[in-house]
Amino acid sequence: MGLVFGSLVEALRQPTIGGVVAELVLFSVPVWLALFVGLLVGWAWRPRWAADLVCGEKGNSRRDYPQLRSSSSSEFSSGLESHKAQADESTGKATSISSEDGGDGFSVTREDLGYLSQLVEMTDGGREWIQMMDKSLPTMSYKAWRRDPETGPPQYRSRTIFEDAAPETVRDFFWDDEFRMKAKWDDMLIYHKTLEECPKTGTMIVHWVRKFPFFCSDREYIIGRRIWKSDGAYYCVTKSVKNQSIPRKGKPRRVDLYYSSWCIRAVESMRGDGQRTACEVLLFHYEDMGIPWEIAKLGVRQGMWGCVKKVEPGLRAYQAARAAGEPLSPSALLAQITTKVSADELNSLDGGNGELVESQLPEKTQPLGKAIPRFLVIGGAIALACTLDRGLLTKALVCGIARKFARPGR
Repeated sequence: MGLVFGSLVEALRQPTIGGVVAELVLFSVPVWLALFVGLLVGWAWRPRWAADLVCGEKGNSRRDYPQLRSSSSSEFSSGLESHKAQADESTGKATSISSEDGGDGFSVTREDLGYLSQLVEMTDGGREWIQMMDKSLPTMSYKAWRRDPETGPPQYRSRTIFEDAAPETVRDFFWDDEFRMKAKWDDMLIYHKTLEECPKTGTMIVHWVRKFPFFCSDREYIIGRRIWKSDGAYYCVTKSVKNQSIPRKGKPRRVDLYYSSWCIRAVESMRGDGQRTACEVLLFHYEDMGIPWEIAKLGVRQGMWGCVKKVEPGLRAYQAARAAGEPLSPSALLAQITTKVSADELNSLDGGNGELVESQLPEKTQPLGKAIPRFLVIGGAIALACTLDRGLLTKALVCGIARKFARPGR
C-alpha cells in the first residue's frame, strides 16, 4: 500500500499538467493490466458453480454425479404420476404412498440400499478416504474422513460409537424430526413437514428448511428416506428427491443434490468388557449447497466437532424421554417400519468395484497458498467476488479467505 500511495504522490508533484497526466497513465496502466490478467486467469480457473450462476438456470447446466444412485427424472416422473399424493394443507397431515411394490420405484429403491452397502463395505470403487478428525468424549468416540471425487462435491464418512445405546433407539433418534426440533440438538433445522408416507415400508418424503449463516440464504430440502434391516444392522437411506407439491422458490434456496445415509449396528463397548452394549453409526454424506467447495470444506472442518458434540447430549435426552414413557412421534413410528433383507440378498445388491483404503492425514500438510501461485489465488478471488454479486460482505469473505491462502504462515 505504501508503494502505491508513494507512486501517486510522486505523480502529483510534477510541475505541469502534461507531466501529471503522463505519470498517472504510467501509474494506472500496470494496475489495470494486472487486474485484467488476474480476472482472465481467475475466470479460467472458475468453479463450475460460478458458471452456472452467470449462465442462469435456464440452460442445460445439469451436472452428472455418478456417486448418487437414483432413478432418472423420467422414471421418477412416471412413478410420481402413478403414485402421486398431494399433501393435505388444511390439516397438515401427510398423505399415504400407495404402491403395489411396497414403495420400490417411488423415491428410495433397493438400488439405493445396494449403494449404501457398498459404502459401508468400502467397495464402491471411489477414491480413498483421508482422515480429518479423531475425537472422543467419555461416552462417545468420533472419527471422520473426506474424499474429493472427480465430479461433484466433497464426500464425508464418519464413524461414531455411542456407549450404552441400543441400535433401535439410535435409529429412531435420527429419524425423529419432531424431537430434533424440540430438543434443538440440530439447531440448523427450522422447519419440517412429512409430505407423503408409506405405511407398508415406512418410506417417507419430507420437506426440510435449514438455517444458514446470515450472509447465505436458508436451504430447502425435499428428502426421500427409508430403512432396511439385515442381520441386526439398520441401513437408513436419505437422499434428495423431486416432489411437485412443493414449488421451487427463490428463497429458501432448493438443494437438488443431497445424500446422507447411515448404517446403525451394535458393537462391543469401548470399555473392553466384551459386551455389545455400544452402538456404531457409519454416516455417509454429501450435498451441493451452492457454496464454493473449498470454502465449504473449510467451514465443515472448523465446525464439525462443535456440531457432533451436540448429538451425544441429544441422544441421552432422547433415551431419558423414552424411559419416561413419552409417546413416539409420527416420524419415530415410521422408523420402526423396516424392510428385512437377508445377508445373501444384501451381498447380491453389493456389486462392488474393489476395496478401498483409509489413509491418515500427515502431521504437517503443505498450505494451499504454497501449492497455488499467489497471483492465481488473488485473481480467482476477484473473479469469484465479481461473479457472486451478493453484496460487500460476501465479497469481503471471499477475498479475505483468498488473502489467508495467499499468505501462508502469517
